[in-house]
Amino acid sequence: MTENTNPLHKYFRQPALYVSLPSGSNYPPHVMTPSQTGELGIMPMTAKDEIRFKTPDALMNGQGVVDVIQSCCPDIKDAWQIRSHDLDTILIAIRIATYGETMEINFNVPNANESVAHTVNLPSLLEGLKSQKIDTEFVLKDGLKITIRPLTYKDMTDTSLQTFQQQKMYSAVQDSAMSDEEKGKRFNEAFKQLTELNSNILLKNIASIVMTDGTEVSDPAQIKEFVDNANASLIKEIEANMAELRSQGAVKPLKLKATEEQIKKGAPASYEVPVTFDTANFFV
Repeated sequence: MTENTNPLHKYFRQPALYVSLPSGSNYPPHVMTPSQTGELGIMPMTAKDEIRFKTPDALMNGQGVVDVIQSCCPDIKDAWQIRSHDLDTILIAIRIATYGETMEINFNVPNANESVAHTVNLPSLLEGLKSQKIDTEFVLKDGLKITIRPLTYKDMTDTSLQTFQQQKMYSAVQDSAMSDEEKGKRFNEAFKQLTELNSNILLKNIASIVMTDGTEVSDPAQIKEFVDNANASLIKEIEANMAELRSQGAVKPLKLKATEEQIKKGAPASYEVPVTFDTANFFV
C-alpha cells in the first residue's frame, strides 16, 4: 500500500531560519528534541497562531505563548520548561520568520515630549543575543559561591499571575468601603503573600551553595533554612546578583542619539530605549 499524500503538501510552511539558543540546546528530550547542528528550526506562524496572540486570557496565563512556540518550533515539546535566557531569542526568531527582519517601535524621547518611531533590525538583535555568554554562578563578598537554576517560562508566568492577582486585590481593597482596620488587615495579608512569593522565586533560582571550605549544599530544605535565617544584607546581595543574571539572554536597550531639534527641547545628546517583546503587541 502507498501512503496517501496531500497534493497541497508542497505549500505547507517550512523552517524559515535556524537559531542557536543562548543557554545551549542541552534540554532533556521530553522538552526539546536535540538536533545534530544544535540549532533550532523556526517556522512562520499560522493563522491559528495569530489568533492565539489576540486572545487575552491565553496570553495572561501563558498558554497562548506556549502553543505558538510549540507550533513554530516543532522540536520544542514542552515550551513551559524553556529557560528564561532563551525566550527572547525564540520570540524574535518567530517574529522574523512570520513578518520579516525589521520591526518598528514607538517611544517618547526623554525630556523632549516627542513621540518617534524607530526601525529595529531583528537579525542584529539575534546576533547580539548569540554572542552573550550565559553565567550560572557568582561569588559573594564573604566567599559563598552560588550556582543558579534558570527560571523556566512556567516559573515566570506563575510569578506574573500571582503578582497581578495580589496587585488586583490591593486595588480592590483600597477602593472598597471596608473599615480602615479591615483594610490594614488585608494589606498585611497581601504584603505577606508578596514577600513569600519573592522568597519562593529566590529559592527556585538557587541550585547550590558552595562554602569557603568547599562544602556544597544542594538540599532545597537546607537552602530554604539559610534564606530564611541569613541577614538582610546578604540576601540583598544575592538578589542583586540574581537580577543581573536573569537579564542574560534578554535584548539590551537601544542606544540612540538625539537630533539638534530634540536637544533644544531638552533631550539628552544620547539616550537608551528599552526593547521589550510583550506578546500582546509584538505579534500584532
